[in-house]
Order: sequence, then structure tokens, then C-alpha cells
Amino acid sequence: MATNVASQFSADVEAYIADETLPLARRQLVAYQFGDPLSLPEGRGVVYTATRFNRVPLPFAPLSEGVPPIGETMTITQVTATAQQWGDKITITDVGELTIKHPLFKKATELTALQVAETLERNTYNNLLAGTQINYVNSRGARASLVAGDVLDPTTVIRTVAALETLGAPRFMGDEQTDQKIAAESGGAKASSNPRSMPHYTNLIHPLVAADFRQNSQVITAWSYSDINRLYNFEIGEWASNRFCMSNMIPSFVGVAAIGAVAGTAGSLASATYAVQVTASDTQNQYESRIYQIATGNVVTGPTGSLAVTLPALSGFTFNVYIGTSPAVTNLGLCTAGPTNGPFQGQATQLAANQVVIITGLGTAQTPPAAPATGVTVYPTFVIGRGAYGQVVLRDVEFSYLTGPDKSDPLNQLRVIGWKAFYGTIILNNQFMARIESTSAFSSTFG
Repeated sequence: MATNVASQFSADVEAYIADETLPLARRQLVAYQFGDPLSLPEGRGVVYTATRFNRVPLPFAPLSEGVPPIGETMTITQVTATAQQWGDKITITDVGELTIKHPLFKKATELTALQVAETLERNTYNNLLAGTQINYVNSRGARASLVAGDVLDPTTVIRTVAALETLGAPRFMGDEQTDQKIAAESGGAKASSNPRSMPHYTNLIHPLVAADFRQNSQVITAWSYSDINRLYNFEIGEWASNRFCMSNMIPSFVGVAAIGAVAGTAGSLASATYAVQVTASDTQNQYESRIYQIATGNVVTGPTGSLAVTLPALSGFTFNVYIGTSPAVTNLGLCTAGPTNGPFQGQATQLAANQVVIITGLGTAQTPPAAPATGVTVYPTFVIGRGAYGQVVLRDVEFSYLTGPDKSDPLNQLRVIGWKAFYGTIILNNQFMARIESTSAFSSTFG
């Protein structure tokens, strides 16, 4: 018996593609907004300088009758930031626009807008990592000393807040000038039943670290008596003069075993013993998130010395190789496998995985992030006071939509959506901010 089955007519099946495109993963963008908005006028270069007049010392002794005091010398402190131009573009063809179901130009515009916001957020965190005040959980002495179990706890949060208050770091919703009289009925805070309207510091916290804090027995007990909804809703909110803002764009650092090098004679390294360190940057946010330990004792015979480094076969990452006179690493290496144009041309950065790269010399002076202990992942939590940092804007974000023909595209075969911004993040006062570093009992993967 002849039977006609569906597979015989597969060429007559009309493929179905849904009209709506799927959503992207959500990004929590909070850091850029807390920087003071600062403007750099055009025609004044790219360096923004902020000046602070320092306090004069208090008098040591009372005046002697008829004898004027010697007086005090006024001093200033200045901090600077360099505005940089950032930008990118998406190019699509007329054929793509004509033949693809979903509107490519519209989608490119949406993706470009997301890229702008996430770039500003990522750059802000990279600059905040330069802050000099750091508290390690359980009073560990360094990032490399943190171990599994060193999770964020109320003691470390309170210790950090107490240090900032001792230094006089201004709080959000607080008074601008030194208090001359403290209101007894409010304990110095603005009278309000809403903690968010009271003076507070802002914490920028990773979701996994927030989960650790929520698990703390002291926090659970406090919320069970004061606001049971925080337990139901899995919130942190306010705690110990802090307002917590979660962001899944906060970077993390995982320690990885060292990658050694093999000495050769294909470069321009002088005779010395060198240290080599590899870091890996994720290809989405470009954070240096995998920090390999430093490999010391690499003896090179110059003046034509070189070092061969075998990079791991790890997808989703590009690699950077640092070098310096052992035991320190102070420079990017020089490498022909690096970028062929741009500010990092010829440097050992953005290197593809699973290859042997030859480091031929010392490149740009640059220090890699500190490595955690091997196998340990460390998360920073930023505690921000008002006026800690600013966003210096020389030229705000500008979008370009090139949809018409020109001399380079006479047949109008290309459409280009691009953006650029000229700005920089400046740390206005290191004493107005701090960073807590901790591990986490949780993971971003599902077991």
C-alpha cells in the first residue's frame, strides 16, 4: 500500500519564525549615576583638575597678651582625570535589511543603546577599583589571603562604615557642611520614618555577595523582628547606615594556577630573570576576571631574549600577558599576536586562546589585578559616600545614523549605527569611599 508521509513534502513546509524577538538577560546598572556630574569645557584640553583647600591646623595654645600669632599656611590638594573618547558601531548591508524577517536597523539601534549604558557602567567600576581604601572580610591582609568562607558579614560592613564616618566622609541625604549642632531628637539624622531619607552611604553589591549577607543569622533575626517582608522578598535594602544597590555588572576575580614561560632568542629582552603573569578577560564585558598566579624565575639571555607562553584553550576569553623583572610584573609584554591598531597596538593583550605567543620585549607600563588564591573567587563591594567620584563629560553621548549614499558608498549598500562619548571617571576623594572584598558561598552556575 502506498503511504504518503510528511517527509516527502518537507520542501513545501513554510518555516515559522516568531514576530517577537527573545529578551536579553537583564543588567543592573547603578554605578554611573552616583558620580557627581562634572563638565569639561571644549577648548580646554582633556584633563579635568579638581581642587580642594585643606583645613588649617587648630591653634595649639592660647594667645599671649599683645603678641599676634604666627599664622597658618593655606594648602591645596588636586586630583585629575583624563577624558577619553569611547565609541563603537554596527554596520549592516542593504541585502540584509531587505531579506531578514526582523528589522535589522531597529534592532541594531536598540543594541547600540544598551552598549552605551553598559560601557559607561563597566568603565565606572574599572575606575572605582583604583580606590585605595580596602577592607577584607575577617580582617584578612590582602586579596590573596581570602579563603572560602570569608563571606560578607555585618561586622565588616559596620567596620567599613565606622572608618568612613571617622574620616568624615559625607553621606547621601546628609548635611553638606560640618554639623554645628546635633538635633537630640533625631540623633543627628533627618527626622523621618523612611531609612532612605536619612543620611546613608551607598553600597554597590554583587547579587552573590548580597545572598551571603541575607544568609547571616544576625541579619535574618533583625528582619524577622522589624520587617518580615525583606525575608519574603529576598531584599537587603538598608542596614547600618547603608543602602544596598545590587548590580550584576560588578566584576569578580578568580585565582588560577600560574602559566610558565620558555626562554628563547626571538626578541629584544635583556639578560635578566623575569616574572610572567597571564590574565583572561571575558569577551562580553572585557573584565580581567581570571587572574593567573605569577610565574617567577624565567631566566632570559639577552640582548635578543624572548619568552614563549602557551595560552589555555578556554572559550569566551581573550588573554593578556604581563612581564617584569622577577618577582614583580609591571608591564604588558610586546607581542606580534596582539592588536594591529589602536592604543594597544603590538601589546600582549586581546590574545586568542589556545596558542603559543612570543613575548619579545617590555611594553606599556601597566599593573595587572592582584590574584586571589588559586581556586578562590573574590567579589568587591563598593561603599560610596557623597562626592567620592565624578563623571567628567567633555562631549555627551552622540549617536550617528548613516542611511544614505555617499562617495564611499555610492550605491547605498551599507547602513551604519554608531555612537561616541568623550568623558572620564574621576575619584574626587579616596577617603569618601572604600571597597570590601569577600568570597561567596554561592555560584553563578547551577550545580
